[in-house]
Amino acid sequence: MASDLKTLVFDDVAKHNKIDDCWIIISGKVYDVTPFMDDHPGGGEVMRKATGKDATVDYGDVGHSTKANEMMETYYIGEIDQSTIPEKRSYISSTTEKIYNLKESPQLIMKVLLVGIMAAALRILVLSW
Repeated sequence: MASDLKTLVFDDVAKHNKIDDCWIIISGKVYDVTPFMDDHPGGGEVMRKATGKDATVDYGDVGHSTKANEMMETYYIGEIDQSTIPEKRSYISSTTEKIYNLKESPQLIMKVLLVGIMAAALRILVLSW
């Protein structure tokens, strides 16, 4: 597999910046995530904003799971020539980052569970009358 390793330049990756042709760079690796666009939990639009770019900062800020990191390997197509990458920037808005921040998810889950428990208790109370 080492002989199959491709080294890509940023300009080539930047050409793949559409919803139906989506390459991203994360931690020096290039991924063709086109097949995953419709399946991404945050929606394809979130990923499209990072297409053809170095999305390392955005990917790290969202806090992806170990499973997500492992799944990325199926989309791996090569390494990026680091000297061709322009200065790093964040392409996903801070609002989007907050929505998909897994560190805040437990609070949301607790609120949803609490509403479910309250609904069940109310139903039991109404049925017992």
